[in-house]
Amino acid sequence: FKAPPDPRTVSPPQPPALYIGALFPMSGGWPGGQACLPAAQMAMDLVNNRTDILPDYELELIHYDSMCDPGEATKLLYDLLYTEPIKIVLMPGCSSVSTLVAEAARMWNLIVLSYGSSSPALSNRQRFPTFFRTHPSATLHNPTRVQLFQKWKWTKIATIQQTTEVFTSTLDDLEDRVAEAGIEISVRQSFLTDPAVAVKNLKRQDARIIVGLFYETEARKVFCEVYKEKLYGKKYVWFLIGWYADNWFKINDPSINCTVEQMTEAVEGHVTTEIVMLNPETVRGASNLTSQEFLAQLMSKLGGKNPEETGGFQEAPLAYDAVWALALALNKTVGPLKAKGHRLEDFNYNNRAITAEIYRAMNTSSFEGVSGHVVFDAQGSRMAWTLIEQLQGGSYKKIGYYDSTKGNLSWYGNDKYIQNSQPYLNNMTAVGCMMALAAVFPLGIDGLHVHRRQFPVVCQFRLWLLGLGFSLAYGSMFTKIWWVHTVFTKKDDKKDKRKHLEPWKLYATVGVLLSIDILSLMIWQLVDPLHITVEKFTREAPKGDLDVLIQPLLEHCSSEKMNTWLGVVYGYKGLLLLLGIFLAYETKSISTEKINDHRAVGMAIYNVAVLCMITAPVTMILSSQQDASFAFASLAIVFSVYITLVVLFVPKMRRLITRGEWQSDAQETMKTGSSTNNNDEEKSRQLERENKELQKIIQEVSRKLSLFHRSLYSKYHLYLNICQEGSMIRRCRHFQKYDK
Repeated sequence: FKAPPDPRTVSPPQPPALYIGALFPMSGGWPGGQACLPAAQMAMDLVNNRTDILPDYELELIHYDSMCDPGEATKLLYDLLYTEPIKIVLMPGCSSVSTLVAEAARMWNLIVLSYGSSSPALSNRQRFPTFFRTHPSATLHNPTRVQLFQKWKWTKIATIQQTTEVFTSTLDDLEDRVAEAGIEISVRQSFLTDPAVAVKNLKRQDARIIVGLFYETEARKVFCEVYKEKLYGKKYVWFLIGWYADNWFKINDPSINCTVEQMTEAVEGHVTTEIVMLNPETVRGASNLTSQEFLAQLMSKLGGKNPEETGGFQEAPLAYDAVWALALALNKTVGPLKAKGHRLEDFNYNNRAITAEIYRAMNTSSFEGVSGHVVFDAQGSRMAWTLIEQLQGGSYKKIGYYDSTKGNLSWYGNDKYIQNSQPYLNNMTAVGCMMALAAVFPLGIDGLHVHRRQFPVVCQFRLWLLGLGFSLAYGSMFTKIWWVHTVFTKKDDKKDKRKHLEPWKLYATVGVLLSIDILSLMIWQLVDPLHITVEKFTREAPKGDLDVLIQPLLEHCSSEKMNTWLGVVYGYKGLLLLLGIFLAYETKSISTEKINDHRAVGMAIYNVAVLCMITAPVTMILSSQQDASFAFASLAIVFSVYITLVVLFVPKMRRLITRGEWQSDAQETMKTGSSTNNNDEEKSRQLERENKELQKIIQEVSRKLSLFHRSLYSKYHLYLNICQEGSMIRRCRHFQKYDK
């Protein structure tokens, strides 16, 4: 008899492990594993400590150094696949390795999730059917480059590339784009390891605008040769990839014979395009960490290493989010697999059902990560914003950003959120509000403060300030709401034609409203100018002095046909107010990026309309009570102005102060604008691409079906002929009957 074990000494059973086979390049052309591996391990630890994500499983990372070398990766891939335990997912790094792994993975029914692959060739579902990546495709750089070429009116460019697939496919895409834009690539140079000859050829052929496509280690070789050939300075503009370390040109490299000072001189002024890889907003996503908290923890895990000298530091958020994307996808599969009688731990390289479930979960991923909003398109890639930087004085300065989904190029510091709210109209609103506020002062002036001969000037000044202030402030808001209503209440065919907003039309509309006011005020002033009228009240006898009577007098600004003029002005502006209320109500549920503050404009219009419609009749009734009339009119002006300014400008100021416009708008677009799940335009483009692919498949199937029909028809007639010539009469009669 054996006594049962003491439960206090027995450790709880370990949950089954799910193994991830990863290749992190710790050296080579892109040593991204130096920061990406610690980031992935951080994410793995957090996932394993969560009770709401894969509570019955433990994720384990089995990783090797691929050295960003396909040959080395081939050997390591063999070790991963043919060495226990079974891996459920593969995570390669650089593009050349990912291409190898993703193409082979289909044979083992493995999902591949990359954190650092930018090759456009990987966006091919036929060749890489199970591939996903949290790193956007390198082709996202090309629309930005083309936009800059067009902005600066450059018609000829040159290219120099390292001969690897990622740069070759990127250059192929760039060639197509510049050809469409009418830009010529006059010089094309490539190299494998030594760029000296290629750089000399650029100099010989007088290249001025040069796009360089190569890894960081080769970039140092290129610019050492650039220094020797004097292919730098104000006459030349270099475009490079932005994912190098910030001090890549200062790193000691034994493969070059240039000093740091020479390299710094050669690279000065070059422009880089870089995918936005760090969530600019202070939000807590799936990992419950903000991007800044993630960076702080990563720095701690790196043990004080200089981020500028740590390969893959910029891509570390992508590796971190890749683990979270995988964990959330696996967690999503647990229920469906259980309903089908499967478990994740049952996965093997022959089990397509589990792979298909993981694929569906990955394909529908959508969560907030430290790199931004994570969502995959039909090719398994992410869309993102492109940041434009320039090396100025030895350090990179942000100069602009580009939204490839909408074709918007904006310079850094130009508030895109404010830009999309039509800043010139906002300025008109602000000027109009200031003019209306300034009118409060002449409203309170009477004969005690100015000479009687100067009082008509005060009257006119008061009238012009109020009239023009209203036209500028309300007219600019009315124009915004009118444009939104005009576009989005049209039929679809007309709507598409008018969706392209032309700012001059908006300014022209405000100009028309302002011109009407100026014309009417000038006619009023010339035909029936304002002058002083005195209203006399009942004489009053002061107490204690029976020989004196006081005659109260009230000075008014008036004209001969005052009521007629007021009727015309109030009628015209009243109609504008009513129409503005109607348009604001009609557009309250419309969303448009061209005028992104139209809801705030609608609120301001409600405020102005209500106060004006109350104030105008009340001040006419209280015209004989100067204190009450002034108090009511001035308070109405002050309240309407300040409410308008607060509603329109405080949100913009808040966005600028708290996190910066371009970041907030970029993040909002990445959430709602750049993903195929959320953006209507991207959905439309994606559906068009898928439709074309399906049409090709249908055509191919139709062709094969036609061949099959021909073959069947020929065999049928052959059999019929044999029947007719042979002795199988009974069967032939049946066959002929079937033929009829």
